[in-house]
Formats: sequence, structure tokens, C-alpha cells
Amino acid sequence: MKISVLMCGVLGLLLAGPLFAEAVRPLPQAHSHNDYEQRRPLLEALDHGFCSVEADVYLVEGQLWVAHDRKDLKPDRTLKSLYLEPLAERVRNRVGIFADPKARLMLLVDVKGQGAEVYQRLKTELAPYAPMLTRFRDTGVVTGAVTVVISGDRAWDLAREDRDRWCALDGRMSDLTNAAPAGVAGSSTPPASLVPLVSESWRALFRWDGDGEMSAVQKARLKGLVNQAHAQGRKIRFWALPDRPEAWKVCQDAGVDLINTDKIPALSAFLRGQPLPAGKPPIADEN
Repeated sequence: MKISVLMCGVLGLLLAGPLFAEAVRPLPQAHSHNDYEQRRPLLEALDHGFCSVEADVYLVEGQLWVAHDRKDLKPDRTLKSLYLEPLAERVRNRVGIFADPKARLMLLVDVKGQGAEVYQRLKTELAPYAPMLTRFRDTGVVTGAVTVVISGDRAWDLAREDRDRWCALDGRMSDLTNAAPAGVAGSSTPPASLVPLVSESWRALFRWDGDGEMSAVQKARLKGLVNQAHAQGRKIRFWALPDRPEAWKVCQDAGVDLINTDKIPALSAFLRGQPLPAGKPPIADEN
């Protein structure tokens, strides 16, 4: 009898997982930083309604392997196996990533080196998944269930020359002005169809670390950057953000589009106005 009850309980949990994932309310501001280090990469974030996840990639043996450091690379942890294929399966079984077909997911691919080679390989890997992907053209953007954005070692020249793409680039704060992006001579502010997102280290711009009150001057600077990005049709994100509710609140109030976290359940609860789970949020990672 006990075994039967146990089996029923296990079966219930297995069935409840997908149902929960379908019913969860999406959180457009929630970004899972270094998502692959979660116990269940991608799935943990989706089950909590996160609409953005981040994966670091290295080009190894012609494939895109996922890890933060090269020493942690494993052949069974690839961009395809951890992200592209599970997302495609989810889209095949549903209208979109979430029960709400209007909700979209951003897949931020942080390239850890060999930018040009990774860009070419990524094009090849994305092609079979084209039906679910956002398409970027000079004539406009056709939004799909999943938007792929390249960060880190970005192949600027290749992406600029590629007039029909399944991915875009993550910019920096200099891209909000007429300053040329690093490594691109004589260029002006890139279009939002090429750079729909700008990201920067929080610590490079703000001294406030979550303790006490953020100064009015720093809040005004933050709001100014957000407004500037939005005026250009871009989203904005900060990595190395203090991973704590005080900083999440500041970003939420300022209208920051993607709030960085390594603590998925805590940010999910915060954005839903629910009590935070027990435990201390981790210290923000610079990378």
C-alpha cells in the first residue's frame, strides 16, 4: 500500500511539472544569469516564468559547448542539448514557450572566445530551429518565440554584413551614443535590429551595492540610461548587479528590462510580490 501511494505521488509530481510550466505567469524582467549552473538548466528558469536565460559557450570540436570556464566543459552539455532542442520541443508541444502565446524568451549566448568562428557555427546550429526564432532583416524584425542575442566576443563585422539573421548582438553603453562599437571603425549608433539589447557591468557605472539608500544622483543616472535605451527601441540589462531585493527594486522602479540574478526562486517571488524563500542571495558574479 505504501509503495502504491509513493508511486502515485511520484507520478503526480512528474505530471505536475509540465502543467506548472504551462500555467506559470511569465516574468518579462527576469533574467537567469549563468543559467547553465542551475540544477536544471533552462527548465528551472521556465518553471518560474523567466523570459530570459544566459548560456556561455566555447567552440570545441566544431560544436558549441556550454560552461563558465573551459575546465568545466563537457561533451554532453552543448547549446543544442541544453537549450535549443528543449526549447524547440516546448514550442512543438505548445503554442509558444509559455501558455501565454504573447510571451517570448530571450536566449543570451555569451561567447567566450573565437567570436567569428562561433558566429558562423551558431548560424549553422540555429538554422534547423528557424520556425521558432526571431528573424532580423534590414526591412524589419519578425518576432518569434525565441530571440537569440550574442554577447561577449561578438563578431560585429560579420553580423553587420549579414542582412538576414536568426540572431542579434548585445551592445554596450557606448552603443547608446554615436561612439563606435569596439573594433568597428567609423560606425555610428547601430540600429536596434542589430543591437536590440545593451548590457553593462553595474559596478562600472554605479557605486551603490545595495546597502542603504541609492543616491538621487545615481538613480537619475540609471533612469536616464533606461530612457535612452527605450527611446532607441532597445532593452537594457546590468550584469554584476547586487543579487538582492534592494537592487531588484531599484531596477524595477527604473524600468530596467532584464534584472540579472543567480537566485531564480527569490527573484521570481520578488517580482510576484510573494515572500522570499529562506536563504541568503548569492554575491553577484562579475562575469
